[in-house]
Order: sequence, then structure tokens, then C-alpha cells
Amino acid sequence: HHVVIVPDSKLYNYVMNDSYTTTGGYVGSKMYTQGLADAKTAINNAFGSAHILSHRQYLCNAVTNGYPSGGSWYDSKVELMTEQNVYGNKIMSPMGNGATVVANYTVDKSQYPLFVHDPHMISNCQNFWLRDVVSAAAFALVYAAGLAACTNASADYGVRPAFSIIG
Repeated sequence: HHVVIVPDSKLYNYVMNDSYTTTGGYVGSKMYTQGLADAKTAINNAFGSAHILSHRQYLCNAVTNGYPSGGSWYDSKVELMTEQNVYGNKIMSPMGNGATVVANYTVDKSQYPLFVHDPHMISNCQNFWLRDVVSAAAFALVYAAGLAACTNASADYGVRPAFSIIG
């Protein structure tokens, strides 16, 4: 048994990448490789590393012509949320165009009950990143008013990750 926790506000601001690129997808981003370090430290300090659930996640690690084109399984403890976790479905993420099959695969495909039952908790008047690739230059994010949006990977927005704790 576990409980999924999402901070009620962003922990800090960070960029997805230093430039306008989504090359390497979420796994290749500066956010994934460096930007979540402070969040992981804070979460481990608050709950103890033995209480943070490690699980397998299928994460995007390749982008071709602005479309997510590959992914793999990774051990995961703390990650940015997906559009599905927040809104219940994909909104900004690209879909196939008849010629391109998009690798929008994820096991993290359900809206968190918090956002179903209390939608004002989606944004709390703060901008924060989601891990979904939207184009060759942009990742998805939640704007302060709760709007689904995307912006250039080098923008400085909030880090509001999700994680699970166990007894």
C-alpha cells in the first residue's frame, strides 16, 4: 500500500533545459538529470528515504521532429506529473498525424483523485512544469490560472513533483 503525494504548491523554479529543445525527451532534460535533485533531497529529509516508494516508470527519452519517439523503463521515486495526472487526459501533447506514430506511452495515465475532487488544487495560482513533450522546443505546463499550456524548455517555471510514500 502507498499514498501518492503532490505538494500543494511548487517547491522552487527550474528550467527543463538551458535552450529551446526537447531533445532526449524528459529523461534527457536538465530537469530530470539535475533539476529534481533539490526536490528529492527535501522529500527524503521530510519522509526518510526508506519511506519513498521506488517503482518502474516508462519515460520519454527520444524526440524526433518534435514528437515523442521513444522511451524506456526507469526506476523512479520522484517525477514531474503528466498531463493525465493533472487533467485526466492529454491536452497539449502531440498526437499522430497519419504519418507519425507518437510514443506517448505511460503507466502514469490516470488523474489524481485530488484534482478530480478539488480542481482548484490543480494550480494554486502558480505555474509549474509537467513532463510531457509538446514539440521540438516545448514541454507541457500548468499556468497559474490552471490552464493547460506549453512553453519553451528554457523558461524558468515551478517544480511540483509527485511521489509515493509507504509505511
